[in-house]
Amino acid sequence: MTVLVTRPEPAASQTARRLAALGHRVIVDPMLRIHPVDAPLPDGPFDAVAFTSVNGVKAFAAHPQGPGLYNLPAFAVGGRTAKEALAAGFATVTDCDGDAAALAGRIAAALPAGARVLNPAGEDRAADLQEMLSAPGITLDLFIIYAAAPADALSEEARAALAGGTIAAALHFSQRTAKTLLACAAAAGLTRELGKVRELCLSAQVGEPLVRAGLAIEVAGAPNEDALLALL
Repeated sequence: MTVLVTRPEPAASQTARRLAALGHRVIVDPMLRIHPVDAPLPDGPFDAVAFTSVNGVKAFAAHPQGPGLYNLPAFAVGGRTAKEALAAGFATVTDCDGDAAALAGRIAAALPAGARVLNPAGEDRAADLQEMLSAPGITLDLFIIYAAAPADALSEEARAALAGGTIAAALHFSQRTAKTLLACAAAAGLTRELGKVRELCLSAQVGEPLVRAGLAIEVAGAPNEDALLALL
């Protein structure tokens, strides 16, 4: 089948390779473009670093002050983010194998009350990790290390495939990419055509914009790419 992948690069191409290996035709049309934010890290000291995305790790690794904190334990929201943190140079990485709630739970279980955690992240986040860690008494310092600019139109390939009814499924990894896809489809006059596509979502929260727009969604059994691809 033909599958539309809208997550930002480089993750989009990584997902596309997995889909191609499974025999699917893939159209990659990132709905967000990532760019780093030039700002100094908050003053430490910190007891750990928490990553909620691969893009957060990549931006942190490219930051001139980032490598200075590689000696700290890192907590990663999922397997791909954990692998990226190890590749960047962190010696100790905990794969929390889930979502922000799982990440917060592992941090709270591993660190004592009063610990301070640095969270390099994007300007748009699906969950409030700071609030989740406040009850265990852990301070989370959010550091906006990258921004994501939304696409203003579908790519020509995606527009033509959607108009022609050849896209069988779209993968949704975040609320913001789902919202942006809805906006781009509407701008192209293809909202009805998008409604005929299987909307496969990493979580019910990710799919909320699609549900509000009247589209049916399918939700992965776990918040990771393996479970999402298992829906195909």
